Amino acid sequence: MSTDLDQTAEPHSESSMKRVSTRTVLIVGTIVSILLAGVVSFYASANPDGLEYVAESLGFADSAKDHQTADSPLADYTVSGVADSRVSGGLAGLAGLIVVAAIMAGLIWLLRRSSRKND
Repeated sequence: MSTDLDQTAEPHSESSMKRVSTRTVLIVGTIVSILLAGVVSFYASANPDGLEYVAESLGFADSAKDHQTADSPLADYTVSGVADSRVSGGLAGLAGLIVVAAIMAGLIWLLRRSSRKND
């Protein structure tokens, strides 16, 4: 006695499975990324650097020296020159999002270009 599972399963019809367009995925992904980087980032931990937190807890944080990028415009997850910490952190998150998106777009462009040459 053998049972065939394919006979009992209902086949997927074209109408029951909706195809989501690439444009929709990109738009929704962009909106979610902007919200996470610009708004939700404010609610992240006040101690994002575990090593720095431990150094402060154990009392040797004062012996640390500033790194070479300590005076950069986006140091310490904020934008220099913006007084409001919520806005400053949100802008830093958006700047990071733009940089990562630009790098990813460049990589995708290069990969698509090289795959077209191989065809």
